[in-house]
Amino acid sequence: MKVAVLGAYQTKFGELWDKSLADLIFEAGNEAIKDSGVDKKDIQSGFLGNKLGPQTTGQNHLGALMAEVLDIKVPVVRVEAACASGGVAMAQAVQSIKSGQYELVLVVGAEKMTDVGGEQIAEALMGAASESERQAGLTFPGLYALIACEYFAKFGASQKDLARVAIKNHYHASLNPKAQFPFCITEKQAQTSSDVAWPLRLLDCSGVTDGAAAVVLASERVAGKFKKNKVFISASCQASDTLSLDKRPDITTLCSTKTAAKFAFSQAGIERKDVDFVEAHDCFTIAEIIALEDLGFYKKGQGYLAYKNNELRLGGKLAVNLSGGLKACGHPVGATGVKQIVEVYNQLSGRAGVRQSKGAKVALTHNVGGTGGTVVVHILNK
Repeated sequence: MKVAVLGAYQTKFGELWDKSLADLIFEAGNEAIKDSGVDKKDIQSGFLGNKLGPQTTGQNHLGALMAEVLDIKVPVVRVEAACASGGVAMAQAVQSIKSGQYELVLVVGAEKMTDVGGEQIAEALMGAASESERQAGLTFPGLYALIACEYFAKFGASQKDLARVAIKNHYHASLNPKAQFPFCITEKQAQTSSDVAWPLRLLDCSGVTDGAAAVVLASERVAGKFKKNKVFISASCQASDTLSLDKRPDITTLCSTKTAAKFAFSQAGIERKDVDFVEAHDCFTIAEIIALEDLGFYKKGQGYLAYKNNELRLGGKLAVNLSGGLKACGHPVGATGVKQIVEVYNQLSGRAGVRQSKGAKVALTHNVGGTGGTVVVHILNK
Protein backbone atom coordinates (compact mmCIF):
# COMPACT_ATOMS: atom_id res chain seq x y z
CA MET A 1 0.00 0.00 0.00
CA LYS A 2 1.29 3.46 -0.91
CA VAL A 3 1.10 6.43 1.44
CA ALA A 4 0.66 9.87 -0.10
CA VAL A 5 1.49 13.33 1.21
CA LEU A 6 -1.54 15.48 0.39
CA GLY A 7 -0.49 18.76 1.98
CA ALA A 8 2.34 20.33 3.94
CA TYR A 9 3.25 23.49 5.83
CA GLN A 10 6.15 24.94 7.81
CA THR A 11 5.99 27.94 10.13
CA LYS A 12 8.78 30.46 10.19
CA PHE A 13 11.69 29.05 12.23
CA GLY A 14 13.54 31.25 14.73
CA GLU A 15 13.16 32.99 18.07
CA LEU A 16 9.38 33.26 18.06
CA TRP A 17 8.77 34.86 21.45
CA ASP A 18 5.27 36.00 20.48
CA LYS A 19 4.10 32.42 19.83
CA SER A 20 3.44 29.58 22.28
CA LEU A 21 3.81 25.88 21.55
CA ALA A 22 0.04 25.70 21.12
CA ASP A 23 0.18 28.61 18.64
CA LEU A 24 2.79 26.81 16.56
CA ILE A 25 0.82 23.54 16.53
CA PHE A 26 -2.32 25.47 15.56
CA GLU A 27 -0.65 27.32 12.68
CA ALA A 28 1.19 24.33 11.20
CA GLY A 29 -1.68 21.89 11.58
CA ASN A 30 -4.41 24.11 10.20
CA GLU A 31 -2.35 25.35 7.26
CA ALA A 32 -1.31 21.80 6.30
CA ILE A 33 -4.97 20.71 6.37
CA LYS A 34 -5.92 23.72 4.26
CA ASP A 35 -3.11 22.93 1.82
CA SER A 36 -4.24 19.33 1.49
CA GLY A 37 -7.79 20.21 0.54
CA VAL A 38 -9.28 17.64 2.94
CA ASP A 39 -12.10 18.34 5.36
CA LYS A 40 -10.78 18.52 8.92
CA LYS A 41 -13.59 16.28 10.15
CA ASP A 42 -12.36 13.46 7.90
CA ILE A 43 -8.97 13.20 9.66
CA GLN A 44 -8.90 9.98 11.64
CA SER A 45 -5.76 10.29 13.77
CA GLY A 46 -2.88 12.56 14.67
CA PHE A 47 0.76 12.20 15.66
CA LEU A 48 2.81 14.94 17.34
CA GLY A 49 6.60 14.92 17.29
CA ASN A 50 7.93 16.78 20.34
CA LYS A 51 10.92 16.31 22.63
CA LEU A 52 11.09 19.23 25.06
CA GLY A 53 7.50 20.29 25.72
CA PRO A 54 7.35 19.18 29.35
CA GLN A 55 10.71 20.85 30.16
CA THR A 56 10.18 24.12 28.28
CA THR A 57 6.43 24.69 28.64
CA GLY A 58 5.43 22.58 31.64
CA GLN A 59 2.82 20.83 29.51
CA ASN A 60 2.98 17.04 29.50
CA HIS A 61 -0.32 16.04 27.89
CA LEU A 62 0.63 17.18 24.40
CA GLY A 63 -1.48 14.79 22.35
CA ALA A 64 -4.62 16.19 23.95
CA LEU A 65 -3.27 19.72 23.51
CA MET A 66 -2.94 19.16 19.76
CA ALA A 67 -6.45 17.70 19.55
CA GLU A 68 -7.83 20.69 21.45
CA VAL A 69 -6.12 23.53 19.59
CA LEU A 70 -6.87 22.00 16.17
CA ASP A 71 -10.40 20.94 17.19
CA ILE A 72 -9.96 17.38 15.94
CA LYS A 73 -11.87 14.79 17.96
CA VAL A 74 -9.54 11.91 17.11
CA PRO A 75 -6.77 9.95 18.84
CA VAL A 76 -3.54 12.01 18.94
CA VAL A 77 -0.26 10.49 20.15
CA ARG A 78 2.81 12.43 21.21
CA VAL A 79 6.00 10.79 19.91
CA GLU A 80 9.35 11.40 21.60
CA ALA A 81 12.64 10.14 20.15
CA ALA A 82 15.08 12.95 20.91
CA CYS A 83 15.84 15.03 17.80
CA ALA A 84 14.28 12.27 15.68
CA SER A 85 10.87 12.82 17.29
CA GLY A 86 9.43 14.29 14.10
CA GLY A 87 10.84 11.52 11.92
CA VAL A 88 9.52 8.79 14.20
CA ALA A 89 6.11 10.51 14.32
CA MET A 90 6.14 10.34 10.52
CA ALA A 91 7.13 6.67 10.58
CA GLN A 92 4.37 5.83 13.06
CA ALA A 93 1.80 7.65 10.93
CA VAL A 94 2.94 5.84 7.80
CA GLN A 95 2.65 2.48 9.56
CA SER A 96 -0.81 3.33 10.88
CA ILE A 97 -1.97 3.82 7.28
CA LYS A 98 -0.14 0.81 5.86
CA SER A 99 -1.66 -1.38 8.54
CA GLY A 100 -5.12 -0.35 7.43
CA GLN A 101 -6.00 1.22 10.77
CA TYR A 102 -6.38 4.72 9.33
CA GLU A 103 -6.61 6.31 5.88
CA LEU A 104 -6.17 10.01 6.65
CA VAL A 105 -3.67 11.18 9.27
CA LEU A 106 -2.24 14.52 10.40
CA VAL A 107 1.39 14.68 11.54
CA VAL A 108 2.74 17.74 13.36
CA GLY A 109 6.24 18.35 14.66
CA ALA A 110 6.60 21.30 17.04
CA GLU A 111 9.06 22.69 19.54
CA LYS A 112 9.36 25.83 21.69
CA MET A 113 12.95 26.19 22.82
CA THR A 114 13.74 29.89 23.29
CA ASP A 115 11.58 30.69 26.32
CA VAL A 116 14.07 29.16 28.75
CA GLY A 117 17.76 29.80 29.35
CA GLY A 118 20.61 28.21 27.42
CA GLU A 119 21.78 26.16 30.39
CA GLN A 120 18.30 24.68 30.86
CA ILE A 121 18.04 23.84 27.15
CA ALA A 122 21.47 22.19 27.12
CA GLU A 123 20.52 20.08 30.15
CA ALA A 124 17.18 19.10 28.61
CA LEU A 125 18.79 18.14 25.29
CA MET A 126 21.31 15.95 27.11
CA GLY A 127 18.40 13.79 28.20
CA ALA A 128 18.95 12.21 24.78
CA ALA A 129 22.48 11.11 25.75
CA SER A 130 23.68 8.45 28.17
CA GLU A 131 24.06 8.86 31.91
CA SER A 132 27.82 8.37 31.64
CA GLU A 133 28.09 11.17 29.06
CA ARG A 134 26.07 13.51 31.26
CA GLN A 135 28.19 12.66 34.31
CA ALA A 136 31.32 13.44 32.29
CA GLY A 137 29.98 16.95 31.71
CA LEU A 138 29.51 16.49 27.98
CA THR A 139 26.99 18.35 25.87
CA PHE A 140 26.00 17.57 22.29
CA PRO A 141 28.53 20.03 20.84
CA GLY A 142 31.14 18.16 22.87
CA LEU A 143 29.96 14.75 21.65
CA TYR A 144 29.98 15.79 18.00
CA ALA A 145 33.35 17.49 18.54
CA LEU A 146 34.72 14.10 19.63
CA ILE A 147 33.34 12.62 16.40
CA ALA A 148 34.94 15.42 14.38
CA CYS A 149 38.33 14.95 16.09
CA GLU A 150 38.31 11.24 15.31
CA TYR A 151 37.23 11.92 11.72
CA PHE A 152 40.05 14.45 11.25
CA ALA A 153 42.59 11.98 12.63
CA LYS A 154 41.43 9.09 10.44
CA PHE A 155 40.74 10.86 7.15
CA GLY A 156 42.68 14.13 7.09
CA ALA A 157 39.78 16.58 7.04
CA SER A 158 40.08 19.99 8.71
CA GLN A 159 38.06 22.88 10.08
CA LYS A 160 38.07 24.36 6.58
CA ASP A 161 36.10 21.35 5.36
CA LEU A 162 33.51 21.87 8.09
CA ALA A 163 33.22 25.53 7.10
CA ARG A 164 32.28 24.52 3.55
CA VAL A 165 29.25 22.64 4.91
CA ALA A 166 28.03 25.72 6.79
CA ILE A 167 28.65 28.02 3.80
CA LYS A 168 26.57 25.77 1.51
CA ASN A 169 23.67 25.46 3.93
CA HIS A 170 23.57 29.18 4.66
CA TYR A 171 23.47 29.82 0.91
CA HIS A 172 20.42 27.55 0.61
CA ALA A 173 18.83 29.22 3.66
CA SER A 174 19.31 32.63 2.04
CA LEU A 175 16.77 31.42 -0.55
CA ASN A 176 14.30 30.22 2.11
CA PRO A 177 12.08 32.87 3.75
CA LYS A 178 11.06 30.37 6.47
CA ALA A 179 14.68 29.86 7.60
CA GLN A 180 16.00 31.04 10.96
CA PHE A 181 19.25 32.31 9.43
CA PRO A 182 18.38 33.35 5.84
CA PHE A 183 21.75 34.84 4.94
CA CYS A 184 25.05 33.81 3.36
CA ILE A 185 28.30 33.53 5.29
CA THR A 186 31.93 33.64 4.15
CA GLU A 187 34.71 31.19 4.82
CA LYS A 188 36.39 33.78 7.03
CA GLN A 189 33.22 34.22 9.10
CA ALA A 190 32.83 30.48 9.49
CA GLN A 191 36.44 29.92 10.54
CA THR A 192 36.69 32.88 12.89
CA SER A 193 33.35 32.44 14.66
CA SER A 194 33.54 31.69 18.37
CA ASP A 195 34.88 28.34 19.56
CA VAL A 196 32.19 26.09 21.02
CA ALA A 197 33.95 22.73 21.38
CA TRP A 198 37.06 22.29 19.25
CA PRO A 199 37.01 21.81 16.31
CA LEU A 200 33.40 23.01 16.23
CA ARG A 201 32.83 26.75 16.05
CA LEU A 202 29.59 28.68 16.46
CA LEU A 203 28.83 28.51 12.73
CA ASP A 204 29.29 24.73 12.79
CA CYS A 205 26.32 24.37 15.15
CA SER A 206 22.56 24.53 14.63
CA GLY A 207 20.76 27.11 16.72
CA VAL A 208 18.16 27.00 19.45
CA THR A 209 14.91 27.33 17.54
CA ASP A 210 11.14 27.63 17.80
CA GLY A 211 8.95 26.29 15.01
CA ALA A 212 6.53 23.71 13.71
CA ALA A 213 5.81 21.74 10.56
CA ALA A 214 2.91 19.53 9.53
CA VAL A 215 1.84 17.14 6.78
CA VAL A 216 -1.39 15.38 5.89
CA LEU A 217 -0.92 11.72 4.91
CA ALA A 218 -3.43 9.56 3.09
CA SER A 219 -3.87 6.04 1.81
CA GLU A 220 -3.64 5.50 -1.92
CA ARG A 221 -7.41 5.09 -2.08
CA VAL A 222 -8.13 8.42 -0.42
CA ALA A 223 -5.37 10.20 -2.35
CA GLY A 224 -6.93 9.01 -5.61
CA LYS A 225 -9.93 11.26 -4.95
CA PHE A 226 -7.76 14.36 -5.34
CA LYS A 227 -6.63 15.64 -8.74
CA LYS A 228 -3.55 17.45 -7.42
CA ASN A 229 -0.06 16.12 -8.13
CA LYS A 230 0.82 13.35 -5.70
CA VAL A 231 3.97 12.81 -3.67
CA PHE A 232 4.33 9.30 -2.30
CA ILE A 233 6.38 7.89 0.56
CA SER A 234 8.05 4.83 -0.96
CA ALA A 235 10.12 3.95 2.12
CA SER A 236 9.90 4.64 5.85
CA CYS A 237 12.56 2.92 7.95
CA GLN A 238 13.83 3.37 11.50
CA ALA A 239 16.91 1.93 13.22
CA SER A 240 18.56 2.12 16.63
CA ASP A 241 22.08 2.00 18.04
CA THR A 242 23.70 2.36 21.44
CA LEU A 243 22.82 5.45 23.42
CA SER A 244 26.45 6.18 24.24
CA LEU A 245 29.37 6.80 21.86
CA ASP A 246 31.76 4.77 24.01
CA LYS A 247 29.82 1.58 23.28
CA ARG A 248 30.56 1.80 19.53
CA PRO A 249 33.52 0.36 17.62
CA ASP A 250 33.82 3.43 15.37
CA ILE A 251 32.37 6.80 16.31
CA THR A 252 32.85 8.19 12.79
CA THR A 253 30.03 5.92 11.59
CA LEU A 254 26.41 5.95 12.72
CA CYS A 255 25.44 2.32 12.25
CA SER A 256 21.78 3.22 12.69
CA THR A 257 22.00 5.43 9.60
CA LYS A 258 23.55 2.63 7.57
CA THR A 259 20.87 0.18 8.72
CA ALA A 260 17.92 2.50 8.13
CA ALA A 261 19.29 3.46 4.70
CA LYS A 262 19.85 -0.16 3.70
CA PHE A 263 16.25 -1.07 4.44
CA ALA A 264 14.88 2.14 2.93
CA PHE A 265 16.58 1.65 -0.44
CA SER A 266 15.44 -1.97 -0.47
CA GLN A 267 11.88 -0.98 0.43
CA ALA A 268 11.77 1.74 -2.22
CA GLY A 269 13.39 -0.51 -4.84
CA ILE A 270 15.86 2.16 -5.98
CA GLU A 271 19.60 2.84 -5.91
CA ARG A 272 21.58 5.79 -4.57
CA LYS A 273 22.05 7.19 -8.07
CA ASP A 274 18.27 7.57 -8.39
CA VAL A 275 18.08 10.15 -5.58
CA ASP A 276 17.99 13.78 -6.74
CA PHE A 277 18.35 15.55 -3.41
CA VAL A 278 18.68 14.86 0.31
CA GLU A 279 17.54 16.55 3.50
CA ALA A 280 20.21 15.29 5.93
CA HIS A 281 20.48 15.76 9.68
CA ASP A 282 23.19 18.42 10.01
CA CYS A 283 22.83 19.37 13.67
CA PHE A 284 26.57 20.03 13.38
CA THR A 285 28.59 20.35 10.18
CA ILE A 286 30.48 17.10 10.83
CA ALA A 287 27.12 15.30 11.10
CA GLU A 288 26.22 16.10 7.48
CA ILE A 289 29.55 14.80 6.17
CA ILE A 290 29.19 11.54 8.07
CA ALA A 291 25.53 11.22 7.05
CA LEU A 292 26.35 11.33 3.34
CA GLU A 293 28.89 8.54 3.84
CA ASP A 294 26.67 6.37 6.03
CA LEU A 295 23.73 6.81 3.65
CA GLY A 296 25.98 5.38 0.94
CA PHE A 297 26.36 8.39 -1.33
CA TYR A 298 30.12 8.61 -0.69
CA LYS A 299 32.79 6.18 0.45
CA LYS A 300 33.91 6.34 4.07
CA GLY A 301 36.36 9.17 4.62
CA GLN A 302 35.63 10.85 1.29
CA GLY A 303 32.41 12.73 1.96
CA TYR A 304 34.17 15.97 2.90
CA LEU A 305 35.84 16.11 -0.52
CA ALA A 306 32.48 16.60 -2.25
CA TYR A 307 32.16 20.13 -0.86
CA LYS A 308 35.22 21.43 -2.68
CA ASN A 309 33.57 21.46 -6.13
CA ASN A 310 30.06 22.55 -5.05
CA GLU A 311 28.43 19.30 -6.22
CA LEU A 312 26.15 19.35 -3.17
CA ARG A 313 24.68 22.79 -3.89
CA LEU A 314 21.44 23.64 -5.65
CA GLY A 315 21.92 22.54 -9.27
CA GLY A 316 24.77 20.19 -8.36
CA LYS A 317 25.16 16.44 -8.68
CA LEU A 318 23.36 15.74 -5.39
CA ALA A 319 21.74 18.76 -3.76
CA VAL A 320 21.85 18.48 0.03
CA ASN A 321 19.77 20.47 2.51
CA LEU A 322 18.02 22.80 0.09
CA SER A 323 15.99 24.11 3.03
CA GLY A 324 19.19 25.29 4.71
CA GLY A 325 19.24 22.19 6.87
CA LEU A 326 19.20 22.19 10.64
CA LYS A 327 22.27 24.41 10.53
CA ALA A 328 20.68 27.42 8.84
CA CYS A 329 16.95 26.75 8.45
CA GLY A 330 16.85 25.96 12.17
CA HIS A 331 16.44 22.96 14.46
CA PRO A 332 13.30 23.00 16.62
CA VAL A 333 14.13 19.46 17.62
CA GLY A 334 10.68 17.84 17.57
CA ALA A 335 9.77 19.53 14.29
CA THR A 336 12.88 18.80 12.21
CA GLY A 337 11.90 15.36 10.90
CA VAL A 338 8.52 16.69 9.72
CA LYS A 339 10.06 19.86 8.24
CA GLN A 340 12.29 17.67 6.09
CA ILE A 341 9.19 16.02 4.62
CA VAL A 342 7.62 19.45 4.03
CA GLU A 343 10.70 20.57 2.09
CA VAL A 344 10.64 17.43 -0.03
CA TYR A 345 6.91 17.82 -0.71
CA ASN A 346 7.41 21.42 -1.82
CA GLN A 347 10.34 20.46 -4.05
CA LEU A 348 8.62 17.48 -5.70
CA SER A 349 5.47 19.56 -6.15
CA GLY A 350 7.47 22.24 -7.95
CA ARG A 351 6.66 25.00 -5.48
CA ALA A 352 10.02 25.64 -3.80
CA GLY A 353 10.52 28.95 -5.58
CA VAL A 354 14.07 30.18 -6.15
CA ARG A 355 15.56 27.11 -4.47
CA GLN A 356 13.63 24.69 -6.69
CA SER A 357 15.58 21.59 -7.71
CA LYS A 358 14.66 21.36 -11.39
CA GLY A 359 13.41 18.01 -12.59
CA ALA A 360 13.68 16.35 -9.16
CA LYS A 361 11.66 13.16 -8.85
CA VAL A 362 13.13 11.28 -5.87
CA ALA A 363 14.33 12.56 -2.49
CA LEU A 364 15.57 11.15 0.80
CA THR A 365 15.22 12.51 4.34
CA HIS A 366 17.48 11.55 7.24
CA ASN A 367 16.57 12.38 10.86
CA VAL A 368 18.82 11.55 13.84
CA GLY A 369 18.10 11.31 17.54
CA GLY A 370 21.04 11.99 19.86
CA THR A 371 24.31 10.83 18.34
CA GLY A 372 22.54 8.14 16.33
CA GLY A 373 20.70 6.21 19.00
CA THR A 374 17.68 6.63 16.72
CA VAL A 375 17.68 7.26 12.96
CA VAL A 376 14.77 7.51 10.54
CA VAL A 377 15.12 7.49 6.74
CA HIS A 378 12.27 8.28 4.36
CA ILE A 379 12.33 8.12 0.58
CA LEU A 380 9.72 10.03 -1.37
CA ASN A 381 8.93 10.16 -5.06
CA LYS A 382 6.79 12.19 -7.42
